[in-house]
Amino acid sequence: MAEINSQNALDFAFNPSSIAVVGASEQPFSFGYHFLRHLLDYGYKGVIYPVNPSKSSIMGLRAYPGLLSVPTDVDFVICCVPTDKVIPLLEECPVKKVKIVHLFTARLSETGRSQAVDQEKQIQIVADNLGIKLIGPNCMGIYSPAAGIAFGYDFPCRVGDIGVVFQSGGSATLLIQMGSLLGLSFSKAISYGNAMQISESDILDYLRDDFDTRIIAAYFEGVKNGRKFVYSLTETSKTKPVVVIKGGKGDSGTRSVTSHTAAVAGSQNIWKNVIQQAGAIEVNDLNEMTDLLMLFEYLPPVRGKRVGIIGGGGGKCVTSADLAEEAGLLVPPLSKGMRNKLKSIVPDLWDWLGNPMDFSIWGDSALKAMEAHQLFVESGDFDIVIIQVSDDNPLIPDMWSSIIKMEVEDIINLAAKKSTPVIAVLCGAKPGYDDLQNERWKTLAQQKSRLIQAKIPTFETTAEAVKALSRFVSYWQKRTAVS
Repeated sequence: MAEINSQNALDFAFNPSSIAVVGASEQPFSFGYHFLRHLLDYGYKGVIYPVNPSKSSIMGLRAYPGLLSVPTDVDFVICCVPTDKVIPLLEECPVKKVKIVHLFTARLSETGRSQAVDQEKQIQIVADNLGIKLIGPNCMGIYSPAAGIAFGYDFPCRVGDIGVVFQSGGSATLLIQMGSLLGLSFSKAISYGNAMQISESDILDYLRDDFDTRIIAAYFEGVKNGRKFVYSLTETSKTKPVVVIKGGKGDSGTRSVTSHTAAVAGSQNIWKNVIQQAGAIEVNDLNEMTDLLMLFEYLPPVRGKRVGIIGGGGGKCVTSADLAEEAGLLVPPLSKGMRNKLKSIVPDLWDWLGNPMDFSIWGDSALKAMEAHQLFVESGDFDIVIIQVSDDNPLIPDMWSSIIKMEVEDIINLAAKKSTPVIAVLCGAKPGYDDLQNERWKTLAQQKSRLIQAKIPTFETTAEAVKALSRFVSYWQKRTAVS
């Protein structure tokens, strides 16, 4: 079999015509069970070959005692067998023209034990000699919604445009699940673990050229080749937003990195400088990452820092203005043109209203919510408008619920006009299970879902909104400066 490069091999991993799950099982505590079940649950349309020497069928599929007994060639192998069985499996792969192997198999160099480190080196030597490309070991592998391949439950089946390159499988799972709740969907995702052969740089290069990927989310603990990584991250960031979490910044995090993926964490300052100079965007955790991905997914480029803030009570408006300015955004006063319009609508209040505009001042006046929102959005005075849904108003439940629903409907109608970009802040608090039947928390959850379905970036706090927005605007300003 002619040797293929990492990019071609990844094509086969994300779009295989056949998959063998070696170590397939019907035991729910076995990952051989879960990887096989995912292929069935997510509707993989290729041919599936469960491999298990002690089973004739698994989950209604014919099982095979070994890879060599599979009747056709195989594009992709998911390996769920112990470390001592990996090399014998790899030696069978060329016979079946296997292009790439996902080594879920773990407990190798990440343990730090000399025998395990030697085992991993031997696996790599054998794979190199045979021309077999490896993902992993010690990783969750591939999520390709277009192909019906996944490594977790509750992943969206819809195909999106966010590519994911994560060293950690658990964190990748959480990102996809959390992102799904915000309406995000993904083109391709890969958890690559110890990066024995296919590295973070190879995956960045692949996603950079992938037509289906517009935005990239990345989690790195360490890199195999620093020079290659800097080049790949820089080149990728020139064409697509790359949002990065660096795992293992502090002393304890650095120690955890070694036991997790056998990566070399490196200096925090060096990493920070590399990410910044490459043009990527560093965030601290998955919440910050999903917030920023939501902006890239739903908004056009925003290159100005002028923010209009409207809605909510007086205290919320004051703190919102402070938070926006602390984040590096501008909260300009209302222009003369806007004041003249307000004067014609609410002559008794116009000189009292400003930016932010306090709902408690104008909420019972002739100025209606939709009209106020529209004034901000159509003024041309702001680069983006933050609408704080008035979830803090002190009205009886029925009236409160009605106002919240009306405001959300206004925001959705306004955003559909696609003038000045709009983001929403809707406090969901932190209700427990027993609170979910309460009308307040149920209403807020329902209205947040409506906003997300309308593709409006929606945040629980203004602090989260302005932090993400500041990074978003800075990214587009830098892109403009270098283009």
